[in-house]
Amino acid sequence: MNVSSPPGRRAEPGLVRAEPGPVRAEPAPGRAEPAPGRAEPGPGPYRVAMLAPPWIPVPPPGYGGIELVLSLLCEGLVRRGHDVTLFAPPGSRSAAEVREVLTEPHEDDIQRAIYEADHVARVFEALDRAAAEGNPYDVLHDHSGFTALAMADRIWVPVVHTLHGPFTEDTIPFYVHHGGKAHLVAISEAQRESAPDGVQVDAVVPNPIDVDDWPFRREKDDYLVWLGRFTPVKGPHRAVAAALAAGARLVLAGPVQPGDEEYFREQVEPYLGSDGVSHVGEVQGEPKADLLAGARALLMPIRWEEPFGMVMVEALACGTPVVAFAEGAACEIVRPGVNGFLVENEEQMAAAVRDVGSISPQACRDSVAERYAVDTVVAGYESVYARAVLGSVPA
Repeated sequence: MNVSSPPGRRAEPGLVRAEPGPVRAEPAPGRAEPAPGRAEPGPGPYRVAMLAPPWIPVPPPGYGGIELVLSLLCEGLVRRGHDVTLFAPPGSRSAAEVREVLTEPHEDDIQRAIYEADHVARVFEALDRAAAEGNPYDVLHDHSGFTALAMADRIWVPVVHTLHGPFTEDTIPFYVHHGGKAHLVAISEAQRESAPDGVQVDAVVPNPIDVDDWPFRREKDDYLVWLGRFTPVKGPHRAVAAALAAGARLVLAGPVQPGDEEYFREQVEPYLGSDGVSHVGEVQGEPKADLLAGARALLMPIRWEEPFGMVMVEALACGTPVVAFAEGAACEIVRPGVNGFLVENEEQMAAAVRDVGSISPQACRDSVAERYAVDTVVAGYESVYARAVLGSVPA
């Protein structure tokens, strides 16, 4: 099983040398008027412009949570009869029509404004051209960051914006000012509840998973696993403390990214190579799936309101219980005593590790199979698209 390279249609260049879009008449105040030539809105199927970030191809060759979500979402929408165009970096593949936007991906330049603005502006031009040619899109589904939402009232197409990140001191003023320009979708109830005053979240639609893509193992090997970026809020040092207290082997998997080297060197590295703690680096595709499937449990000692936590769902799909701190979306994903345990600190985590044998691997897999199935997620977005197309803008 290779989650990073599903089969699909190769991208065809389309936007690298985009010509300017049609000149509009006097812009309407607030939200732009409907596109000329648009048919009367109906229940679908819809023509969807899916806007990926400009950084990493879809699906991702390595790390890339949003890109995996986009890959599954496009596949599901096409399967249900929608006309989907995926605007994405070069190298992307999908059952949807793929339109490459810039000349190259920018994985090493994530969040550089020049690339995001260029990427979004070219897609807006393509939407204008489609409308001028009498084949307008019904909805733009934005996953790209901030630029498209900030400018959502300047295009004809209604915008659905998925909130992939947390509300922070930096982002709250942005969403208070610009959030009403689109239909905002949270990926968990915890994320919706964290929305600041003045920000209306239209719906909660979780990230999807196809459990059939993940290996299921009833018999587990004798190790625990922690998987993620080595950063203090994700708590690999706390996972080490819990595993040592429980007398259990621990496999740490993930990248040490720029800025986290000192933390890794001081808080994690001293424990490697002894007491059963090892670091296997970043893992993706089949090695990642096999690592999760073989573990006695996944440890998630996070100390922040994580909006989702896809690795928890992936572990559960493999039949592996999750022991997590009761933070953010973990409180929705983990069902105590059914697919894992919610704990408050390292001591409780160590105690829960000793009890994971009471959790049924089949119950773990069943707990996510329907809740986060691709068709379930697609149906959720279909409802949001219908409201957007019919002009029901969140109050």
